[in-house]
Amino acid sequence: MHPAKATAAAVTTLIGIGAAVVAAARYAGDAALKASPGRPPAGDSRVTVHSTAAGQVTLTRGLATLRPGVYGLEGEGVHAVVGPVLEAAPHEPHTVVRRLERVTRGSLEPGAKVRLTPFVHTGDPGTALGLDFQEVDVMGELGALPAWFVPGSRATWVIAVHGLGATREHPLNVLGLLHRYRLPVLDLAYRGDPGAPRSPDGLGHLGDSEWRDLDAAIRHAVREGAERVVLYGWSTGAAMALHAATSSAVRHLVRGLILDSPVLDWEATVRSLAASRGTPAAVLPLAVRAARGSTGPHGDRLREAAAPDGLRVPALIFHGPGDTVAPWGPSRALADARPDLVTLHTVPDAAHAAMWNADPAGYEEALRRFLTPLM
Repeated sequence: MHPAKATAAAVTTLIGIGAAVVAAARYAGDAALKASPGRPPAGDSRVTVHSTAAGQVTLTRGLATLRPGVYGLEGEGVHAVVGPVLEAAPHEPHTVVRRLERVTRGSLEPGAKVRLTPFVHTGDPGTALGLDFQEVDVMGELGALPAWFVPGSRATWVIAVHGLGATREHPLNVLGLLHRYRLPVLDLAYRGDPGAPRSPDGLGHLGDSEWRDLDAAIRHAVREGAERVVLYGWSTGAAMALHAATSSAVRHLVRGLILDSPVLDWEATVRSLAASRGTPAAVLPLAVRAARGSTGPHGDRLREAAAPDGLRVPALIFHGPGDTVAPWGPSRALADARPDLVTLHTVPDAAHAAMWNADPAGYEEALRRFLTPLM
C-alpha cells in the first residue's frame, strides 16, 4: 500500500477506535447513574440454595454468605430473611449454613438462585411491621412524591431517605426502633423512584439534584407540625441530607444528621458503579468524565456540602472499610476533622448500605445514644 494511503487508513482506524471508546465510556457513565430500584448497586452475585431444614438454609459458600448479621434473601418470586452463620451445622466445604428466620414471600427450593440484600422487610409499615401509617404526597419541584408517614408524639420528626438501588422498604429496618422512641417518621420516595416523577434526564445525580426533594419533605413536615427534623439518609440519601443541611432555606430546622454509608466522593462512587457493571479498568476514567459531562460537575458541590467547616449540627456516621461503593475514607476524615460534632460508628465486614445488617444490636445502640438528646 502506498505510504500516504497506509497512513490515512491507520488514522481512520484510530479515529474509529477512539470514537468507539468514547461511546463506550458515555454508555458506561450513564449506566452507572441508572440504579434499578430494589437492586443494590455493585451487589453480590447470585448464589444457589442447596437445601433447607427447620430454621436453616444451606447456601453456596462465598464472601456474601459468610458475612455476619441479618439479611434479606431474594430470588425469583421469593423473599426470606437469614440470620447468623451456623458454624456447627453439618455442611459441605463449598457451602455455608445460615439461620432461616422466616420466608416472607414464595418458597425456598433447592437449586434456586438468590442474592443477599440489606432489605429485611417487604411491603409497607403496616404489612411489614404492624404499624399504623398514612400514605401521603409531598409536593416537590417535579410533582407529587409518595411517602409513608408513621405518626409519633414528639415534635422532632425523622425524615428517612434511601440510597442507590433501594426503595422506601430499606428504612423499614430501623422504623420499628424509631417508632418505639415515639418519633414521627416520614419515609420518602424521591425522583426516579416507583410512583415518583422521573428525573428530567433519566439519570440519578447521587444526591446533587435529588436533595431538593428532601427539602420539599422538610417543608411538608413543618406544615404538618414538626418543630425540628433529623435527616436520616443511606448512601446517596446521606449525600442528599448533607446538601439539605447546608443549602436548604429551612436548614435551621435540621437538628441532626444520621448518615449510613454516605456517598462523599462523587467520582469514586461513579467509578465503582461503572466497574460493577463490567466497564474495563482502562475506560473507567473516561466513564467518570462522561458522567460529569452528562450531569454537571457534581463532585465539586458534594465536596462543598461535606466540608468540615460547613457542618453545623451533630452527625452520626455509620460506615466501614468493607464498603466497595462509597469509600469510607472521607467519612473517617470528616469525623477526624470535626470530633465536636461527628461520631463515626465503624462497622467492619459490612457491605454498602448494610451497616445495620452486619450488627443490628450495636447499630441500634449507637442510634439510641445519638437520638436521645435530639428528641
